[in-house]
Amino acid sequence: MQVVVFKLNDEQFAVETSRVQTIVESMTVTKVPKAPDYVKGLINIRGNVLSLLDINLLLDIYESECEDESIIILKLEEELVGISVNQVDEVLDIEENLIEKVDDDKKDYVKGVINFKDRIVTLIDIDKLVKN
Repeated sequence: MQVVVFKLNDEQFAVETSRVQTIVESMTVTKVPKAPDYVKGLINIRGNVLSLLDINLLLDIYESECEDESIIILKLEEELVGISVNQVDEVLDIEENLIEKVDDDKKDYVKGVINFKDRIVTLIDIDKLVKN
């Protein structure tokens, strides 16, 4: 399995590359009045208007002082959405047996934890995260 590893604050997370459409630099965000808190606004990617989601809020982690430098465009079912992250680190090939399952009913969006080269990376089920 291939995953894209990214940073939020000092924590590392990953999503499967099969969900990633593209990665772009941070850009102007148009605010949407009365939108849910987790929607940062709208962005324009090559003529397509997409929702930009606040992944910090969805993951229930505080927003850092660091500027978001990248936006990962994800394909969810038939919709494209963006998430802003502090930094995209790398693409990794991960063996399925390196993914340790996590037993936390409250965090069913966590597919598991990857213990890779002395790093711990949380693998996110982006579909479940956004649906919740």
